[in-house]
Amino acid sequence: MVELTEASLVRRARSGELEAMRQLYELHASRVYTVVRRLAADEELAADLAQDAWCNAFQKIQDFRGEAAFGTWVHRIAVNTALTRLRQRSRRRDLEQGFDGRSTLGNPDRQPASAAVERVTVQRALDMLPDGYRSVLWLHDVEGFTHEEIGARLGIAVGTSKSQLSKARARLRALVMESRAEVVDHGAS
Repeated sequence: MVELTEASLVRRARSGELEAMRQLYELHASRVYTVVRRLAADEELAADLAQDAWCNAFQKIQDFRGEAAFGTWVHRIAVNTALTRLRQRSRRRDLEQGFDGRSTLGNPDRQPASAAVERVTVQRALDMLPDGYRSVLWLHDVEGFTHEEIGARLGIAVGTSKSQLSKARARLRALVMESRAEVVDHGAS
């Protein structure tokens, strides 16, 4: 008789057995979907987030130590996946808007000229940041990485990541303000 315990399904899934993965999915899919649906704005996004969560879970299944139930572990992955993706979407949306809050995307013919100038201003300011500042700012504010993940990725301390992010944001604001002042000065002459 085939052993169908969750532990045996996990062992078989670790070895790449698709049927075991399917069975684990069927056991926990509704719980994963339910948790990401609570976090997502709509059902389509929730379905995408749930799919991402399952992909992450099966990619990381070798890391599952069995200290908690598999359902608890996959639930945590689903929450983390959803929160990371939602943070990334929010940060991208924030960066896609000018500092005055007007969207700079869409039909270029309908964009105010100031929105296009604002995008160029921000991009130039980003390009002027030191590499370390720019990397930490991008990884944290756009990609949604935590300071711990940034530290591991860049080989820096968590405190350094936090410090560089703070300095990067301040420097970016100053560069944008300087650029705006130059535009006003040139416009007045």
